[in-house]
Amino acid sequence: MRQLYVSIENDGRMREVGCISGNSEYDATFSYSDDYLSSPAARPISISLPLRPEPYGPEATGNFFEGLLPEGFLRRKIAENNRTDSGGYFDLLTILGAECLGAVQIVGDNYHELTPEYRPLDHDLMCRLATEGATVSADLVVETHLSLTGASGKVGVYRSADGKWYLPVGTAPSTHILKQSHIRYDHIVQNEQLALKTASVLGIETPESEIIQREGSGNNKRSVIRSKDGTVLLATRRFDRIIPENAPLIDGLPVPRRLHQEDFAQAMGIPSSNKYEHAGDEHMKRMFDMLRQYSASPIEDQMKLWDIIVFHYLIGNTDGHIKNFSLLYDSSLGSVRLAPAYDIVSTIVYDSHSEQMAFNIGGDTDWDQLGRDSFERAAESIGLNNKIFMQRFDAMKERFIPALLQTAEQMQADGFDEALDIAHVIIEKHGW
Repeated sequence: MRQLYVSIENDGRMREVGCISGNSEYDATFSYSDDYLSSPAARPISISLPLRPEPYGPEATGNFFEGLLPEGFLRRKIAENNRTDSGGYFDLLTILGAECLGAVQIVGDNYHELTPEYRPLDHDLMCRLATEGATVSADLVVETHLSLTGASGKVGVYRSADGKWYLPVGTAPSTHILKQSHIRYDHIVQNEQLALKTASVLGIETPESEIIQREGSGNNKRSVIRSKDGTVLLATRRFDRIIPENAPLIDGLPVPRRLHQEDFAQAMGIPSSNKYEHAGDEHMKRMFDMLRQYSASPIEDQMKLWDIIVFHYLIGNTDGHIKNFSLLYDSSLGSVRLAPAYDIVSTIVYDSHSEQMAFNIGGDTDWDQLGRDSFERAAESIGLNNKIFMQRFDAMKERFIPALLQTAEQMQADGFDEALDIAHVIIEKHGW
């Protein structure tokens, strides 16, 4: 039987909370340690795994811990490089668990701890990330022991106050996530930046993001990291990392403090494979119910969640599944709030992408069939104040096109003509 030791950062201190025991994911169980349970600072690592002395079975254990790992090609590539099963989270956590999303750290008996460091990230490697995508990301996440969720190629990086980029190694925390253009979808970086910036104009909290740039040669002007075929990189600041005053240093750089987060699939105990709603799942209602029960500011967070879901509809994002909504804990793990909106892309501009929403809204799942009536029914079924929430719907819809075009025109002025083309396709798809 193998064991993986689970720790979580609490107020800047890493505390061991328990372990995962088993031979594989089929018999793996998670248990909080007696020492942790007896500590006044003990907090659950997930809403789906409340504190208790009894171990959690393979299903509950897998639903949370598998949710810490990458998906799709990136996951398969990492497994292939390490000659392990891509379907099994147990072996992959052994490789990648030292630095995950949120504040959890997972190491095995034979963990070879890398000396934490920040390696300068040169321009050539950044260009390789832009052009080769998930293949390079897979190599880097194994080399540096960083695990990020999602199906696209992405890697955690550190950005210093003077704008230089570094690759975190071992347990050195990152500050940003770099995501490259998706091989299946044209201009997806520009698409996501357009969505995030438009959401921000509309008052939705989003992480800071930019299409990254480097110092040009000769004239000292900034030039976009852009490969020969036009692919670029998107840099998003991690909302689960903060740099406190008097932070410790690694290589002369202040070390971020980890904030814990979990997506709604993990919090509700739903496996990643079921992140898209099936008949009867009622994911939207369950998210609102969870905010009512656990949020430190339930009314405000319900309004924020409503606004994000309305925006997903307006921007045409049919990939807004429950792993793309998260809860964010404070540094002491004492309170939880809805996390900023992230991973938003207008999928309707791509003919090959499904137009089925990730979960039903008022009983409707076809994007082109959604409308005000759908949201009215949703508000009623969830138990929201219809007048207040539909006023928010109407106000956002009225402001959407001006905000979208304002953002697209600014991006065009910055050299990204594709943004205006994407905006016009979104408006055309709505028939407005």
